[in-house]
Amino acid sequence: MIIKKILSFAASIISLFIVQLSFFVNSNSEENNSKYYSSDKGVLSLMYHRFNENEYPSTNIKMDIFHEQMEIIKNLDYNFYDPKFLVEEFNKSKNKKKILITIDDGFKSFYNEAWPYLKENKIPFILFISTEPVGKKGYMNWDEIIEIDNSEFGYIGHHSHTHEYLIDMSDEEFINDIETATKIFKNKLGYSPSIFSYPFGEYSLFMKKYISENFEIAFGQHSGIIDINKDKFELPRFPINEKYGELKRFKSIIDYNPLEYKTLKPEEKKLNSKTNPPKLIVEFFKDQKNIQNINCYSNDGGNWKKSNLKFESNIMIVNFEKPFVPRRGRINCSLNENGKWKWFGTQFTIRSN
Repeated sequence: MIIKKILSFAASIISLFIVQLSFFVNSNSEENNSKYYSSDKGVLSLMYHRFNENEYPSTNIKMDIFHEQMEIIKNLDYNFYDPKFLVEEFNKSKNKKKILITIDDGFKSFYNEAWPYLKENKIPFILFISTEPVGKKGYMNWDEIIEIDNSEFGYIGHHSHTHEYLIDMSDEEFINDIETATKIFKNKLGYSPSIFSYPFGEYSLFMKKYISENFEIAFGQHSGIIDINKDKFELPRFPINEKYGELKRFKSIIDYNPLEYKTLKPEEKKLNSKTNPPKLIVEFFKDQKNIQNINCYSNDGGNWKKSNLKFESNIMIVNFEKPFVPRRGRINCSLNENGKWKWFGTQFTIRSN
């Protein structure tokens, strides 16, 4: 009996120790997963579409301008970032800014115009492909895509099957579109890309959740710089075209730094008549100084204007004056800190009904 009591007491002590150890481990785990102010120099991602297709100025870049842009990056001694490090190094703060080149849609002009230059200069990039248009007029074919995939510095990304407005589809239709592309990629490349890009930069909370369960990382089309605190499944990119690729502006963009934040709400970026305009609440880290000097500009009501901001401790509240006009609403925020510009933006998709 005495032995049983001793064993029972010992078992209780061991059980209590295990519970406490479990609590300690879980607490450390939560702490390790929590966000923190990092002073990360970040990864600045540039988004291109067409090259030397001057009839499409909103998505085109002239090759002479593209050459100059790449030279600007080289002269500033910024490193072109190899996409293979994007996932494995995501949680590592960068002490020097990296530049990531991304190209959407797989237009033939990319293969004919930009690919020879990138190949000659060994500049790494991600080429996001929608599988349905492949081989059609104006688009690359599978032999050309495979050529890129077989290179040392060209990476293929998943860009859906149809490149339609996926956010307007039913949940079932959306999943079917993604799975159709995944099957085609596996058949043509032998694998399906683990990096995703939302067509038009549009996504709902449901879409983002599905993508997060099936991919390692995903890009939108809102401006900003990737830092360790950004959501892996709504990463920012700066769109570059004839209008927004002008060299003076490009030099300014390249110099931007991340404006890190802890949380951004609402998480649902798909708005309807009841949720438009949203109440945007951004929680910054307490280490971020002078947040009251942040300026934001938004296109609510259909026109760009300075946003109405309210600050409470380390929280910024944006009260939009008017609802956003379909189809997309944007807000961009910046802070000049000791002569260096910090920047972040976000995008909403607006349903007309």
